[in-house]
Amino acid sequence: MTSSVPTPFASDAKRILVIKHGAFGDVIQAEGALRDIRENHPHAFIVVLTMPAYRAILARCPHVDETIVDERAPRWRIDRMLALKAKLRSFDFDMVYDLQNSKRTAFYFKWMLKDRRWSGTAKGCSHPHRAKDPKKIRTLDRLAGQLEDAGLTIRHTRKPDISWLAGDASGMLAKAGVTAPYIVLVPGCSARHPQKRWPHYAELAARLIAAGETIVTAPGPDEVDLARAIPGTCIEKTNWSELAGILKEARFVIGNDTGPSHLAAHMGVAGLALFGSHMPAERTGILTENFGAIEVDDLAALPVPRVFDEVERRLAAHSNSV
Repeated sequence: MTSSVPTPFASDAKRILVIKHGAFGDVIQAEGALRDIRENHPHAFIVVLTMPAYRAILARCPHVDETIVDERAPRWRIDRMLALKAKLRSFDFDMVYDLQNSKRTAFYFKWMLKDRRWSGTAKGCSHPHRAKDPKKIRTLDRLAGQLEDAGLTIRHTRKPDISWLAGDASGMLAKAGVTAPYIVLVPGCSARHPQKRWPHYAELAARLIAAGETIVTAPGPDEVDLARAIPGTCIEKTNWSELAGILKEARFVIGNDTGPSHLAAHMGVAGLALFGSHMPAERTGILTENFGAIEVDDLAALPVPRVFDEVERRLAAHSNSV
C-alpha cells in the first residue's frame, strides 16, 4: 500500500538530472517545471537529457546548465545502453526528475540509476508521483502534481513562458517583405498524426487576405510544399529561435494541435488552435488567457466560415482589451 506521507524534498541535491525526451509541444510545456526545479534547487548543477531534435532549444533554456543527447537506441543494443549508463553515472547525479515517465525511462531507472533518488512513475523510485492515472491528467497539472509529490514549491509549472527562446526575427521578416501586423498559420503537424491536420488553411488564408490581413507561414522541412500552397508569405528554413521570434511578433496565430501552436500559446501570443476528437484541448495545456481552441468531432468537416468568424471575434476582443 502506497504511503500518503509526502516524500521529503531533496533539498541537499547538488547534481540533478531532468529527463524530457519530447515531443516538441511537451518540451515547451515543461518550461515551467524546469523553472520550478531551478528555483527549488538554486545552487544545483542541472542537466537535461533530451532527444537530438530538442537540444538546441534546451541549450538556450536559462534554467539548466547542460544538455545531454539521448539517441534512444534500441534497448537490445547493449553496447549503446552501457555507454549511456556510463555517461549518466559519470555526472554522479544525486536527484533525478523524470518528466518523460515512459517505459524507456523506467528502464533507465531500473538498470542505470536505481541507487539514486528519482521522481516519477518508475516502480520503486524514491519520490513516486502518486496520481492513479497520470496520463489522463492535464499535462501541466500532471507535471505540477509530480513535482509537488517530490516536495517542491510550485510557482511556474502551470504557466510556462518560453519567451526566452525567441530571437530577433526582424531581419528575416524584412527580407521576406513582411511588415507588422501579420497573422501566422500553422497548417502542419507530425506525419504520424494526420488526424490533427485541418485541410482548409488555403481557403482561410484567402478569406483573411481579402479582409486586409497579412498572412505568414513558417513551415518545418517536411511541410514546405504544404505551406507554399497557402496564399501569403512562406518563410522557409527557420531554426527554433527564428520560428519563436516570428510567432512572438505575430498579431495572431492559427494552427493545429502541434508544437509551434503550443510555442505561441506559451509566449503569450493571441491565437486559436483547431482540435478534432483525438484529444481534448484542455488536457494538452494549450489553452491560456490569450490562446483558445475550436473543438469538433471531425476536424476535416470544420467549415472555414466558422474558423474565420471566431478569428475575427477574437481579434476584435483582443484589440479592445489592449
